[in-house]
Amino acid sequence: METPPNAEARRPRSTYGSRVDEKGRLKLPAEVARYLKTLGAADIYVTSFDGHSARIYINTEWEKQEALLESPGEHSDWGETLLRRARAYGGETTIDNQERVLMPTRLRRAMGVENQPVMVTCMKGHVEVLSEPEFEKKLAPEADSDAMLRHFSSLGLR
Repeated sequence: METPPNAEARRPRSTYGSRVDEKGRLKLPAEVARYLKTLGAADIYVTSFDGHSARIYINTEWEKQEALLESPGEHSDWGETLLRRARAYGGETTIDNQERVLMPTRLRRAMGVENQPVMVTCMKGHVEVLSEPEFEKKLAPEADSDAMLRHFSSLGLR
């Protein structure tokens, strides 16, 4: 029995290895596909703000992000730039019956992930996709790791 849309969705907390095939389709890890289905993700938006990492949003969440970036204010020009990048790299798609997502051509070429392994994780309201080298780069310990841990420990991290 399938989980109905908008049922209590528990976000996966792991990072999963996957692959983008020769046709540009990302095979979603089973846990991530299940999570997106519980959110009612029939239609999704795949994009990037930098060409180094992909973000997969359910359409309703992407619409919120667009509204934020289009809002007036002191940094509206930044929002315009980010939205322009997101639209250049992005595209609307669906999850197929084999739990694959077509990644836009410009994005997958910029990321260098055509027919390559990738790392997939759920973060901050979207699914993040990174090439293995980009993932390793972000995972590498930083000189200020101690400062980061001290900061969050002061906020209650145990």
